[in-house]
Amino acid sequence: MPRPTKCRTICRFPQTLEFIPAKDEGGREPVILTVDEYETIRLIDREGLSQEQCSLRMQVARTTVQKIYDSARRKLANVLVEGLPLKIEGGEVRLCRGANRYCSPEECFKQEIERIFRKSKGENIMRIAVTYENGQIYQHFGHTEQFNVYDTEDGKIVSSEVVSTNGQGHGALAEVLNALQVDVLICGGIGGGAQAALASVGIKLYGGFIGDADAAVESLLAGHLTYIPDVMCSHHGEAHGGNCGGGHHGESHECQHGRCVD
Repeated sequence: MPRPTKCRTICRFPQTLEFIPAKDEGGREPVILTVDEYETIRLIDREGLSQEQCSLRMQVARTTVQKIYDSARRKLANVLVEGLPLKIEGGEVRLCRGANRYCSPEECFKQEIERIFRKSKGENIMRIAVTYENGQIYQHFGHTEQFNVYDTEDGKIVSSEVVSTNGQGHGALAEVLNALQVDVLICGGIGGGAQAALASVGIKLYGGFIGDADAAVESLLAGHLTYIPDVMCSHHGEAHGGNCGGGHHGESHECQHGRCVD
């Protein structure tokens, strides 16, 4: 029986999941770069860490990092030389919880987010966040500048507060919501990477909605808001980049594919 794969710890999910050549001929299968391969490229090539330092951050052996990194570099070489599409998905990964002793507090954006956004919550409170702009559900999760955060109890709204995201982008918004101790998110369009990040911290997602934010929360509490497991982007014809495909929401994953061990 093969030994179970150990989860590779990552700091955050990628913001962009698909890359297509400018002169795309169509019909060609993309090269699949796994999320742990992406993380080695980010840490070693972008952040300038050694393979040893990378292994400590990802909490796996240095030889494992070397294999992952070598595989990632070969795939990226094929993309550049052959002009192939690239898609980032898969891999045996889990999100760091901000307690990695090999990251200093100054380096760890999750510790900084916890410090800024941490919000206590009563024992019987269900906390709902809505992407928010001028009373409406804002239609692009990754660009939202505000969340309206509702505390609810016994099926009723007991308080609400508009919280600024302070310019946090796609890769950090799930962590902002986690620090706020949000249980449920209601939003418009949302990309696959953000969906995975929300699922990893146990936030249930109701996506693909438009209209009044307060009314959406009331509908959810009344049991009238339909849960859509494969939400698609809704931007009223707006052209935009990134991957806004489906995903599986509302699952709380310690590891992305559930096959890893600590």
